[in-house]
Amino acid sequence: PKGSLRSTTRAQSAGVRNELDIDGFSIAVCAEIGVHLEKHRTRSFIELEEWGDRIEAYDLVVALSPAAQRKALEYTRYHAIEVEYWPMPDPSAVEGSRENRLDAYRHTRDQVLARLKARFGIPITPTV
Repeated sequence: PKGSLRSTTRAQSAGVRNELDIDGFSIAVCAEIGVHLEKHRTRSFIELEEWGDRIEAYDLVVALSPAAQRKALEYTRYHAIEVEYWPMPDPSAVEGSRENRLDAYRHTRDQVLARLKARFGIPITPTV
């Protein structure tokens, strides 16, 4: 989701593919912390560019999966972009009860938030 890290910092989410719907468990656990993804849609790096978002305008791309890291590194051949890889567990791979699955999504959500706070040193204020 879009978010405001600082008045001069802009964040945008993108993935390798865009054909997937936002996962219902992601929507649920993000709503718990005030991030509303109901109207959010997935988009790829290519879509960001097609919609006028210039990848070279970003200083940093944070990749959460090996595929996203590979895609982001392709942009470093042409643009001065830093890429950081933050490996995260894939909560969609967890099976079991609804509560077990929600716990896996909460764990991943909390790991992302902790990494954001550690990297940027400030609380994140979503503006979805």
